[in-house]
Amino acid sequence: FNSFLLLLGLETLSLRVQKHVDNALELALWLLKHPKVEYVEYPGLPDSPYHELGKKYLKHGFGGVLTFKVKAGKEAADILVNNVKLISHLANVGDAKTLIIHPASTTHQQLSEKEQLSSGVIPGVLRVSVGIENILDIKADLEQAFSII
Repeated sequence: FNSFLLLLGLETLSLRVQKHVDNALELALWLLKHPKVEYVEYPGLPDSPYHELGKKYLKHGFGGVLTFKVKAGKEAADILVNNVKLISHLANVGDAKTLIIHPASTTHQQLSEKEQLSSGVIPGVLRVSVGIENILDIKADLEQAFSII
């Protein structure tokens, strides 16, 4: 049974990865226009400093992970993360479900603010590993969480 599940997973891997990639690009474009978002970092965006390299090396899309900065800062980012319902608050990447994390408050919280900044961890920046759910559901979940901040 384990072998069957492994083979089934391998047989559908390309379909799932393409869904991650498609959802991530659509989410990045949506967040870019959101009034509560300061900026979005994703190599699939034309103004990304990594866009040309992404086009050169990533032939089937730009990956399933992006970051964005909440305009209202660190506390607002924490509130957003704590109020998503569909999206899971986890530090993993590449899961079938969408995951979100605020590194400044979680994975790097033991560092001082100066140490966080020197390691590239900016308060208010959220990392999203975009899953394979319907993109409208992902956006709706973020929108309802944005409405709280």
